[in-house]
Amino acid sequence: MLSQNPGKTCVFAMIELIVIYWPLFTTAVVGIVAIVLVGSVILHKRDEGAAIAWVGLILLSPVVGAVAYLLFGINRIRRRAVRTRVGSITPADWNPALDASEPLVVGVDALEENSPAFMRQRLLDALTTNPLVSRNTVRVLHNGDEAYAAMLEAIDGAAHSIALASYIFKSDKIGREFVARLEAAEVRGVAVRVLVDGAGEMYSFPHISRLLRTNAIPFARYLHSFWPWRMPYLNLRNHRKILVIDGKVGFTGGINISQANLLKSDPSRPVRDLHFAFGGPIVSQLMENFADDWAFTTQELLDGERWFPAPETQGEVKARAIPSGPHESIDRMRWVLHAAISQARSRICIMTPYLLPDEILISALRLAAIRGVRIDILIPQRSNLRFVDWAARARLDELLVDGCHIWFGPHPFNHSKLMLVDEDWALVGSSNWDPRSLRLNFELNVECQSPVLVRELHVCFEAERASARAVTLEDMTRRSMAVRLRDGIARLFSPYL
Repeated sequence: MLSQNPGKTCVFAMIELIVIYWPLFTTAVVGIVAIVLVGSVILHKRDEGAAIAWVGLILLSPVVGAVAYLLFGINRIRRRAVRTRVGSITPADWNPALDASEPLVVGVDALEENSPAFMRQRLLDALTTNPLVSRNTVRVLHNGDEAYAAMLEAIDGAAHSIALASYIFKSDKIGREFVARLEAAEVRGVAVRVLVDGAGEMYSFPHISRLLRTNAIPFARYLHSFWPWRMPYLNLRNHRKILVIDGKVGFTGGINISQANLLKSDPSRPVRDLHFAFGGPIVSQLMENFADDWAFTTQELLDGERWFPAPETQGEVKARAIPSGPHESIDRMRWVLHAAISQARSRICIMTPYLLPDEILISALRLAAIRGVRIDILIPQRSNLRFVDWAARARLDELLVDGCHIWFGPHPFNHSKLMLVDEDWALVGSSNWDPRSLRLNFELNVECQSPVLVRELHVCFEAERASARAVTLEDMTRRSMAVRLRDGIARLFSPYL
C-alpha cells in the first residue's frame, strides 16, 4: 500500500541515505580537501623541510592538518600585498630628498676590489632595497629604562610628526604613559600615527587600541580580524619596532612597549633588551618603512616635509635599513645573514633570544668556524618559550663539534638581537634567528658600519658573555635519552614555530 504522504517518504529516504552513506561522503570530502592542500604545499612551499612537514601533517591527520595549514600555512600576505602595491608609489617618491643627496650614498667604488668589505657590500647592495648612507649617529639604549626615557623625551619634543609602530604595546603603566604623551602631542598639533600588530595587542587587556581610540589618537591594527576564516594575525605578524619623530630622530631595535622592560620597577617577569636611537639620513629609511606599512594597512600615504624633511648629516656611522617580510620573493634576512657570515674574516658574535637556524645558516656557521673564524653565540639559559629552548638544544652539538662557542646567558631573560662581524660591521633590529622571523614576520633591521660603534657593542656582548655559562659538547652528549627525545621532537616542529 502506497504512503499517503510522498513528501514524508522522501524525507525519510534521504535521512536513511545520509545515515548509511555519511561516513563515505565525509571521507571523500576530507580526502579531496587533503589532496588539494597537499598540491598547494607542493606548489607554493619553497623550503623542502617545511613542505615535507606540512604534507606529512595533512596526510597523517587530514582534519587537524587541513585546519592548521589553512590557518598557519598559507602565505596570504604575498598575494594580498602584490594586489595592493601594484601601481603604488615607491619609497623614492615618498622621499626624493634622500635620492637627490648623492654624496650621502655609499658605493663600493671607494673600497678595495675583492676585499671582504667590498664583497660584503656588493652582496648586500644586491640583496637589499635601500642604499648604504653615511653620516649617521647611533646611540645604544639598554633596556626600557634608557629606551623609554629617550623615546618619551623625543615625543615631548616633537613639532611636526610622530610615527610609532610596535609589535607588543601593552596597556600597562608604561603603555598608558606613552598614550598620554602621544595625546599631548596630538593636542598641540603634531600629526600622530600609531600602528600596532593585530596579534601583538592581544598580549594585554584591555587592548591598547581601546586606549588609543578613547584618547582620539589616530591608529591602525596590522592584519587584524576577528573572523575565524580570516586569521592572518595567527601566522603573519608585524614584528617591527619603529619610532620616528619629525622625520629626523628614529628609534628601532628589539624593545616592545611593556612594563617588563623597566628593570628598575622590579617587574615580575623582567626582560632585558637593546634598542637604538638614530640620527641622520638613515631616519628617512626608517620612516619609509613605517609609511609603507601604514599605507598597506590604511591606504593613507604619508608624504611631504612633515614626514620626510631633507635628511640631516650628523655622524660617522654608515647605515642601511633592511626591511624583510613574507611578501618578498626571497627570504631577505636569511640571505643577509648568510652573506655576512660568508665574508667574516676573524670573528662573529651573535646574541639572539631564539636560535633555530635552518640547514643553510648552520652550514654557513660551521664552515666559517672551520676556516678559522671565531664564532660566539649567546642565547638565554631559559627564554620565555620553553618549547623553543628545547628545539634549539637539539642541534647545538653540530655547531659545537666544528668549533663554534655557545653560551647560555643568565637571568633575567635577554631579548636582545645583535650580530657583530669582525671589527666594523653590526646588524641590529627586530629579527630573531628562527623560522618565524626569517620567513613569516615583517621585520626591520639596520646594518651599521663603524669601528667605534662596533667596539661599544663588543663591550656589551662581552659583559653578557662574562656572566654566561659556556656550553660544551659534553653537555649535549650527556643529556638523558628522554631529554634528547624531547628536544628532537620539539625540533621537528620548528617549521611551525
